[in-house]
Amino acid sequence: MHVRAIFFALCLPATFCYAQEDDTLNVAHIKSYPDHFFLWPVLKQRGLNFRVRNVEENRAVRYRPNNSYALGMGAYVFDISFELTFNIPVNERNRDIFGKSSARDFQINALGRKWGADLFVQRYRGFYSDIDLQNNGTLTALPSRPDISARNTGLTGLYVFNPGQYSLRSAFNFSERQLLSGGSFILTGTINTFKVDAEGAIIPMGEPDSGGALMALRYTTLSLAPGYAYTFVHDNFFASGAVMAGPAHNWIYYRKEDNTTTHDIRFNTFTSVRLGIGYSTDVFFAGLNFVQQSRMVKVDDLRFTSNSSTLRLLVGFRFREFGVLRKNVVDLPREVGKIEGLKN
Repeated sequence: MHVRAIFFALCLPATFCYAQEDDTLNVAHIKSYPDHFFLWPVLKQRGLNFRVRNVEENRAVRYRPNNSYALGMGAYVFDISFELTFNIPVNERNRDIFGKSSARDFQINALGRKWGADLFVQRYRGFYSDIDLQNNGTLTALPSRPDISARNTGLTGLYVFNPGQYSLRSAFNFSERQLLSGGSFILTGTINTFKVDAEGAIIPMGEPDSGGALMALRYTTLSLAPGYAYTFVHDNFFASGAVMAGPAHNWIYYRKEDNTTTHDIRFNTFTSVRLGIGYSTDVFFAGLNFVQQSRMVKVDDLRFTSNSSTLRLLVGFRFREFGVLRKNVVDLPREVGKIEGLKN
């Protein structure tokens, strides 16, 4: 079994962040746990897929990796949240039909009361595809494509305008609890680069123009997208959703079958969705999270859409801090220095 270790979430709400943001915390709506640490098992799947649509022929090809789920443990301690997971053979399709995919995912996620940030690197090789014949509504399976590789790297930021009524952390890392229903306008910005190339044509039907089939594509996206987030709370149950959409500036490079290359600049769209449902008390919490980002660019008669996503299922418990666990990440270097001083 292929084993992968991922440090998924690294949250750094340092002491000065708490001091600055405590004044904005509405204790009637939001409850924090500064004197607790959390432990949870987690089941997770990271994904990277893309879709190429020929507008003139009204057909599309979707490419998906044949990757499995990951199982592991997570903890929130020293004001840092992290997860360590390993691949398990669940939801992986028959390799004889869908082929084998290699996947490397690394993500650092930071969540404050007013802000959030994601740094991610995804490297995938080996996809299976299906062709959507939209003229008659049928779906036909195509062979696997072990020759296709894709890489997605970027940084995304998020700002919450009303953190006293809406808690981003309550639904996505459980370091807080939102006690009453409420929402907030939000703003997200992203810069990322997506690259895909193959030994054969990426889209096997039709051609974007007389220059030949598409063999490689790279585009860098810069986007600023407004949106709205809302969490509905009933007793200890909650359902949370956030939708953001906006224009995107894309620097595009692509190569065709005849080795001609093109550089272009286009304006298209960027969308981001965050969904969460769960149950949370002072001691116990459980939840299902889904986060997806989508970017669309136009290359001649083709519409190319890439999607990166994370699905997480977790169950956890909160415990009262004791001893050195009462320290936060800012205090740790000083504590280590004290220990070294005593040794000397």
